[in-house]
Amino acid sequence: MKVPFLDLRAAYAEIGTELDAACQRVAASGWYLMGAELEGFEAEFAGYCGARYCAGVGSGLDAITLILRALGVRDGDEVIVPSHTFIATWLAVSAVGARLVPAECDLRTYNLDPAAFEAAITPRTVAVIPVHLYGQPADMAAIGDIAARHGLSVVEDASQAHGARYRGQRVGTFSAAAAFSLNPVKNLGAWGNAGAVVTNDAALAEKVRLLRNYGYRVKYEHEIMGTNSRLDEIQAAILRVKLGYLEAWNARRQALAARYTRVLSSLAGQADLMLPYVPDWAEPVWHQFVIRLAARGGVAAQAHRAAVQERLRAAGVDTLIHYPVPPHLMPAYRDAGWRPGDFPVAERIAAEVLSLPLYPHLPDAAATLVVEELANACQVQLSPRRH
Repeated sequence: MKVPFLDLRAAYAEIGTELDAACQRVAASGWYLMGAELEGFEAEFAGYCGARYCAGVGSGLDAITLILRALGVRDGDEVIVPSHTFIATWLAVSAVGARLVPAECDLRTYNLDPAAFEAAITPRTVAVIPVHLYGQPADMAAIGDIAARHGLSVVEDASQAHGARYRGQRVGTFSAAAAFSLNPVKNLGAWGNAGAVVTNDAALAEKVRLLRNYGYRVKYEHEIMGTNSRLDEIQAAILRVKLGYLEAWNARRQALAARYTRVLSSLAGQADLMLPYVPDWAEPVWHQFVIRLAARGGVAAQAHRAAVQERLRAAGVDTLIHYPVPPHLMPAYRDAGWRPGDFPVAERIAAEVLSLPLYPHLPDAAATLVVEELANACQVQLSPRRH
């Protein structure tokens, strides 16, 4: 058996008839941008998140960038970002000309450490972007309290956390606005690049809508310098269909994560392997199931991980690393002057993390193979009573 890291064809096999019908509906309408499908998706996704407004945009990166622009973030301002995240979080800050200020993450949750966030605040800080990484909520109460004391805007990067809950409330509603990526690999994904901004602020929502569409409401009457970042009708129609399945698909992810955790708990005690940590207040949606493989028997963590990953590959199990190089060490930020050792928590996470296959249509037999082969790769035995 081969276990791919992700199989997008399986979702189409389940609901392809509905998706085809949605695309045909758009094709027959003759209206392909800024139409009824976009309006429908925006209303439905806002309702799903528990927010008042949603604006569909071209990508998750655009969503963060447009929120920052709508908030008035500009040159000379400082924005605090997690030291460990996908680089899009950082690129959005750079796109508006602000200064990036990385703050370390909690080694257990991989999300922004509130204490590190507070320590990074300066008189020039105007905003913070907590990321709900891998589908697990950041500690929004702690982050929000700190931000409120210092008069800072909070922008959630919820690109991997569609439907996740923090203390019973869906993420995306704990901030000035939240950015969602809707690209094909996400829990809620289109058939191309797509994104959304969710907010309870009417003025901010309207500003984002202006910015995404060349800065105009009335055609050829451009009020501000906007851009072109519009969620097209085909993608909106596809997302409306998939949104109806998101809860069921997230529930399947949660069941698979619970199974992995139950079976691998004995392995974690024997093989320098750490399973995901979930605080009591978090309800993750498991965009990724990320383990950590530490240094073992004199073998460095990266070498240990590479050996385990290769044995899994040879056994037919695909894995990925999210993410192997922290943003501060990327060539894109070479001129910023950061060096190895500047953010040791991020560097340790990058050296140790490994993502296992986990998606809604992963067969039970494939999930069993994943844990069995991981045990083989780590050269330990699973407890029979946990299998």
